[in-house]
Amino acid sequence: MGLCFPCPGESAPPSPDLEEKRAKLAEAAERRQKEAASRGILDVQSVEQKRKKKEKIEKQIATSGPPPEGGLRWTVS
Repeated sequence: MGLCFPCPGESAPPSPDLEEKRAKLAEAAERRQKEAASRGILDVQSVEQKRKKKEKIEKQIATSGPPPEGGLRWTVS
């Protein structure tokens, strides 16, 4: 077994363009990140909807400001 060199008449295979290579690497990284984020979740769309709804509620609470004085207060005895 030895090293295989190209025949004298053949040229080396063309290397991919750097921009094309970067785009493919970025695409693969995004795909891996998506797969890792959804690992173990059966219904990804449902989880996304719940997350968006929670964010919307939190945003409404943040923009509404503190509750008015005289509201209900909880005490633990």
